Amino acid sequence: MLIYLGIFLFKIVEDALATLRLIVVSNGKKVLGAILQFICTVIWVILSATVLINFMNDFGKVIAFSFGALVGSYLGSFIEEKIALGTNLFLIKIKEENISSFMSNLKRNNFTSYVISASDGCVVAIICARKLSKCVINITNSVDDSALIICEKIKLF
Repeated sequence: MLIYLGIFLFKIVEDALATLRLIVVSNGKKVLGAILQFICTVIWVILSATVLINFMNDFGKVIAFSFGALVGSYLGSFIEEKIALGTNLFLIKIKEENISSFMSNLKRNNFTSYVISASDGCVVAIICARKLSKCVINITNSVDDSALIICEKIKLF
């Protein structure tokens, strides 16, 4: 029974680290990505060898490995969401009568923004860390609940 638990737990760690590695590399952190890949590879080789030994007579290893992959992938995504690496660009179309209130709320929360005039309102551009995305959305919805919010992940040069 301990072997199944070990396979399950190590597969969770491997898949969570692999998910984080993809995110880290996509955010330009190549050295950290390489280190995470090394760790994932070591875990994978040991796990695969453990699972493949006599797996036809002990299918529980395959099940533990598969459930570990399921939980590890979810956990990696959850951790990545909490770490929230990267930068977002918001384009927010807001009613003209709400613009001064919106801009003062953004300034109070230390956001830098740029206003672009539109035919039926204003478009505000905001660049911020992904960690602050919910704050931008909350500020927007508190001022204008009918605002159009477009958010895109960007890479700054």
